[in-house]
Amino acid sequence: MKQIDSVVKFDSLSELNKVLGLPKPLHPLVSLVNYADMKTPFDEQPKALLMNFYKISYKVNFQGKIGYGQNYYDFNEGKMAFIAPNQLLARGENDEDLSGYTLLFHPDLILNYPLVLKIKNFSFFSYAANEALYLSDKEKQIIFQIFDNIYEELNGSIDDSTQDVLVSQIELLLNYSNRFYKRQFITRRIVNNDLLSKMERILNDYFEQKETINSGLPTVEFISEKLNVSPRYLSDMLRSLTGQNTQQHIHNKLIEVAKEYLVISELSVSEIAFQLGFEHSQSFSKLFKKRTNMTPLAYKQSFN
Repeated sequence: MKQIDSVVKFDSLSELNKVLGLPKPLHPLVSLVNYADMKTPFDEQPKALLMNFYKISYKVNFQGKIGYGQNYYDFNEGKMAFIAPNQLLARGENDEDLSGYTLLFHPDLILNYPLVLKIKNFSFFSYAANEALYLSDKEKQIIFQIFDNIYEELNGSIDDSTQDVLVSQIELLLNYSNRFYKRQFITRRIVNNDLLSKMERILNDYFEQKETINSGLPTVEFISEKLNVSPRYLSDMLRSLTGQNTQQHIHNKLIEVAKEYLVISELSVSEIAFQLGFEHSQSFSKLFKKRTNMTPLAYKQSFN
């Protein structure tokens, strides 16, 4: 455990359990924490922390806010959150009555398993706190059954199959969570359509105001910041709605604007490339041809 300014960094599960007033973990690389078992008074717990392990939580009866990165988000219902190692977390001011479970596991646990590569594909580890997963009662039962399976395995006799079972249960938990997130994108389609509309307005304004000349093409990070969502969540949401990620939507708008320039203006291809934020016209021509199967010059000439 290390103190970095006002942030406490934990490199082992034992260190964290000790600070929270919990017993020593039954397994050095995995811990299932019931919030009700924490003995350390709330006001003595770290206010900001970094953990060198994965954290999967289901929290209920949460009234207040939780800090994640630079923002705070309201939690009025139970939901799941997924945190990758070494992400800054800050507890809220009014979460003393918080209940639920947190599964913690060290990256070393999965080193010799296919999950070490597969876990990088679970993009919800990069979602922000306001993009947490809400569960139906049926989904909650499934998740809690997996938590129970992990609890039973941790409290049983550790043998040469223990780690295999624990890793398989964690992978099952992640696979179900991925399924439930896809369901959530569908059930929130109206909200997400509104987000899509806002993104389109942002892109329209960006190109109409010719921000590309000074700032270059809009980035995924720029769009997601304007919408107050994480880049990974935005791309996953857009893919569920349209089949295309954020970068593809940016390129769609770029090609749309480029076609207008090529047809209406007297600008050369190089001048249009500059207007659209490209340092080199060759990069613009390459992207245009990739998306339209025509060079910008051939497209321009087809209208003359």
